Amino acid sequence: MNPLYRRTAFLTSAAKLSQTPPDRGFEVAFAGRSNAGKSSAINTLCDQKHLARTSKTPGRTRLLNFFAIDDERRIVDLPGYGYAKVSEGIKREWQGTLAAYLENRECLRGLMLMMDIRHPLKDFDRQMLHWAEQISLPVHVLLTKGDKLKKGPAKSTLLKVGSELQKMHEQFSAQTFSSLKKSGIDEAQAVLDRWFGLHGSTSK
Repeated sequence: MNPLYRRTAFLTSAAKLSQTPPDRGFEVAFAGRSNAGKSSAINTLCDQKHLARTSKTPGRTRLLNFFAIDDERRIVDLPGYGYAKVSEGIKREWQGTLAAYLENRECLRGLMLMMDIRHPLKDFDRQMLHWAEQISLPVHVLLTKGDKLKKGPAKSTLLKVGSELQKMHEQFSAQTFSSLKKSGIDEAQAVLDRWFGLHGSTSK
């Protein structure tokens, strides 16, 4: 594990693009459907228990949450999606915020997309992939909750998802991941290292 990520700290939240930090340096966005394990993945990759907090209040998830690794590098926790109890109007508003960030943020280097390994490539996942494909943004999928499947089915799911991603864009990739078992950390951090320009990183 790269010790640099342990220094990650909350920076700010933004309800719209105009409230985000200066558009410079390197940013990697994390996205995923509600309950896909996005907050747990961020916490695991940064080796912190309470960095990204899961909120049961849908309104709070409308914010873009920025976490600073250092002065030049940031992780961005994008709004969750999939709450059945919110109106279509709010869902459209979330989509607008997400699209504006993805399409206009110059310092964005890649997208980490969380998918529950038992339920990959749902409508929201495909929408995020479509946006990324349109702007040639690299995507690395974390098939979260890998501990919920045995090795055979998990490998089969990874191969199927990986194959579909490669048909979409050559810069799309995937791996299995488990916050509970702490598996897949080095592989995911290696992708982050590359996107963050950490070529002299200690992570492999």
